[in-house]
Amino acid sequence: MSANPTVIDNPIVGPLRGGSHEPTFAGAPSFMRRRLTKDLTGADVAIWGVPFDAATSNRPGARFGPAAIRRASAIFDGDPQYPSRRDPFAALTMIDCGDCFFEYERLSHAPGEIEAQARQIVDAGVHLISLGGDHFVTLPLLRAHAARHGPLALVQFDAHQDTWDDDGTKISHGTFVTRAVAEGLIDPARSIQVGVRTVAPQDYGIEIVDAEDCHALGGGGMAARIRARVGPGPAYLTFDIDALDPAFAPGTGTPVAGGLTSAQALQAVWGVADLDWRGMDVVEVSPAYDHADVTAIAAATIVQRYVQILARRQTRG
Repeated sequence: MSANPTVIDNPIVGPLRGGSHEPTFAGAPSFMRRRLTKDLTGADVAIWGVPFDAATSNRPGARFGPAAIRRASAIFDGDPQYPSRRDPFAALTMIDCGDCFFEYERLSHAPGEIEAQARQIVDAGVHLISLGGDHFVTLPLLRAHAARHGPLALVQFDAHQDTWDDDGTKISHGTFVTRAVAEGLIDPARSIQVGVRTVAPQDYGIEIVDAEDCHALGGGGMAARIRARVGPGPAYLTFDIDALDPAFAPGTGTPVAGGLTSAQALQAVWGVADLDWRGMDVVEVSPAYDHADVTAIAAATIVQRYVQILARRQTRG
């Protein structure tokens, strides 16, 4: 055996900027082929998975969501992106930080681990995009963001309000908004929930645009309602994939009929590009219930559109 190891020449491993030329069916499944690294040096944006689904009330499996979303995202890289028609990575340095680590045997420790690891990224001045995981993970993510930015306007696409009662001890994907309000992480007067089609006991003063109104408004109308509610100031986007109708997102834990179309949701997200976004997540992708990666593709596209928003902001300075 040679004393010097053989290194395979790989032209794909290059600079952080620009697109990849690796086939979409091959290679390591990072989000949009971004470099897999824990080194935040020089990064503008970090993709980070939070494979936690122990707070699910119905069908489990969202722990596999980050992997499914990454796999679905491979199709996007290497071309100008729609609708910006630009390569976002010509202006934006984005890395994939892999996944949050926590011990599954110590469930009570998981929220603290998620928050602490998220804060390392946020406190480094890197814009954090998280892939869930069930919707509970948004609570520790909000704690990490609010610690740096103060109370945030929450823009929540969801079939559910997630405002069930919580005395501060529950680990549930149905109470994260209750806890966020109680802890002062979000400003209810600037927060809005879009696509809701279930009933919860409280709204905490958060504006609700239910699914019937969404269909009447269309994507552009939803965006106008969000912009009017949020106004200036820091905002956080959380997108529960069950905001989409099960026809467009069957792979989720708590599907509810009558939801948004993929086109409506994407138009709404693109229509609020001018808000002061400080972070986002997409959650509740459960690939075991998916068909032909429909749900994962929708989730990856939502993140892809948000990345374009950040790239456009970077270009404008």
